[in-house]
Amino acid sequence: MKLPFDTRLVSFFGQPVAVVIATTLESAVHGSELVDVRYSSRPPLTDIDAAQADKRPGRFIRDYSRGFADQAIRRTSVMTDLRFSIARNDHNPMEMPATIATWERDRLTVWDKVQDISAAQQFYAEAFGLPTDHVRLISPFVGGSFGSASRTWPHQVLTAFAARRMRRPVKLVLTRRQMYSAIGYRPTSRQRMAIGTDASGRLRAMIHEGHTETARYADYEDGLVRSPRLLYRVPNMRSTYRVVPLDVGLPWFMRGPGAVTGAFALECAMDDLAHRLRMDPIELRMRNEPDVDQTNGMPFSTRRLTECLTRGATRFGWNRRNPAPAATREGDLFVGIGWPPPPITRIAANARQSQRFSPTHRRSAMRNQRHGPGTYTSMTQVAADALGMPLSRVRFALGDSSFPPAPPHSASRTMASVGSAVYTAANMLRDKFIRTAVTDPRSPLSGLRPEAVAVVDGRMFAMASGPGSEPGESYQDLLRRRGWAGLDSQQTWTPDDADRRYSTYSYGAVFAEVVVDRLLPTVRIRRMYACYDAGRVINPKLAHSQAIGGMVGGSGWRCWSGRSWITATAG
Repeated sequence: MKLPFDTRLVSFFGQPVAVVIATTLESAVHGSELVDVRYSSRPPLTDIDAAQADKRPGRFIRDYSRGFADQAIRRTSVMTDLRFSIARNDHNPMEMPATIATWERDRLTVWDKVQDISAAQQFYAEAFGLPTDHVRLISPFVGGSFGSASRTWPHQVLTAFAARRMRRPVKLVLTRRQMYSAIGYRPTSRQRMAIGTDASGRLRAMIHEGHTETARYADYEDGLVRSPRLLYRVPNMRSTYRVVPLDVGLPWFMRGPGAVTGAFALECAMDDLAHRLRMDPIELRMRNEPDVDQTNGMPFSTRRLTECLTRGATRFGWNRRNPAPAATREGDLFVGIGWPPPPITRIAANARQSQRFSPTHRRSAMRNQRHGPGTYTSMTQVAADALGMPLSRVRFALGDSSFPPAPPHSASRTMASVGSAVYTAANMLRDKFIRTAVTDPRSPLSGLRPEAVAVVDGRMFAMASGPGSEPGESYQDLLRRRGWAGLDSQQTWTPDDADRRYSTYSYGAVFAEVVVDRLLPTVRIRRMYACYDAGRVINPKLAHSQAIGGMVGGSGWRCWSGRSWITATAG
């Protein structure tokens, strides 16, 4: 069995060092209390700000520059130079992570919450020295994840190890306390953001320096420097990133990894600049809207950030704000309004889709995962629309490594990748039925051109006649007449080269009215309004739900979430 850390060492607070297996929870708890762990200690390094903490360049996130930022910023008319310290954010979905593992000879089956089934299958195979096809992952529902389920963690591998040793199925459920050390977190970060403008508010130079913690036994890099490099037009830019290896558990992806951390520093600095310039913060952003992606010179596929700003400002009542800091009060309450623009990258990846239609079974399946945004519903919609079938007669299955491969459920790629594969496979299956019908002498559609046939409610008909008219026949009628059990379609969808020709992002503007009690102090968010540019929306209700979830989650992280720990243990 292979674990990501040296099992002879305790690399971080909360690292598993023993597993107790029992038939009841009470027996397992009692058994764990009888374990005596002996070790020799040495002083740990857990403080990102410690003098001996070593900052080193990242392996994947490179430093970036254009122009001459350090010289240009000294010649600007107005400048802000701020530093930001952001605490850890922990993954805290309502349900605790749970893993069930069982073996049948040399074949392993695992039930778990997994965002990337293909990667997890490969991880288990390497950990136990198995062929990949001897590992099956089943994860039909992920629940809350936000990135934490995109990696296979030690407790999951230990569950499979225990099941093999015991020769029976084993279930392991983390406690709430164990979640703080077992499933990753958004890392502590330090940032410097310096921006200079001319007298008219045109950005002339930007310097962004950031570093985050990581583990000594494995590496994680947070992309906090990426979005400031492209969000606004600035000719002179220097952006550097460093990681600090510490005796801590491994940080990991958390919703909007890096993007929200870097955007926080950027937008705070932009607001400070607007105050120094005595300019409306929205006007400052719109005045520095870029024509192209400055990091690569590519045009944007679409970029409607200014429309989000103007429409959102009107609906929210931005023009009624008092621009002076701390000027709006209600007794001991300070009232302020503001907004951030969150840019989110869009990724498309290869996906393979399998569809089968039979008189009693209409099934669309792939290896993708479902963890909140309504993947079952939206993919069923896409398949039903392409097949010309009612939603109630289509079943979409996912979350099983025995299904055709699909990319991870992350980075806003699922609809672009999986949705495209579903649509392609469903169209090919529909076309199979139509081609079979028009070439079958016994079909009422025989002799028609395929493009002259349409499908509604699973019934093929001549477009010239209209739905429900003759000649026509259903998918089921064709299969029964031919004596076939069903028709299948397996298609691999590959994205075109648009990502090599365009810079593709989603944008948005989220407005908020926030109240701070100067005596207690407490923070309350009275109202929020968001306007998003997110491309084609398949299901408005699901998209609205995701927007609300993002607003609530982001508010929680920024206002109420942050871990404090004892420096000696980082626990």
